[in-house]
Amino acid sequence: MRLDKFLKVSRLIKRRTLAKEVADQGRITINGKVVKASTAVKAGDELAIRFGQKVVTARVEELKDTVKKEDAARMFTIIKEEKLEKIEPQFIDDEN
Repeated sequence: MRLDKFLKVSRLIKRRTLAKEVADQGRITINGKVVKASTAVKAGDELAIRFGQKVVTARVEELKDTVKKEDAARMFTIIKEEKLEKIEPQFIDDEN
């Protein structure tokens, strides 16, 4: 199954077009490798998705073409969620 379709069906990302945009921006990795929206996903893969200042890591449990809203969460397991440190701009001291 394509990554963008999996993200939509599992409801990790609400719309497939948004999933495609996020993937094409290089904000999704599978097993540590940056991937595109068309990349094939299989059970056991570990996804890391960057949402703004947060990274969500999830393991793919099962693949289904269609699923009810109540059952969508069974398609993956959240491994961890971590906030990214906000990087402060560095100023160069020109007085010296």
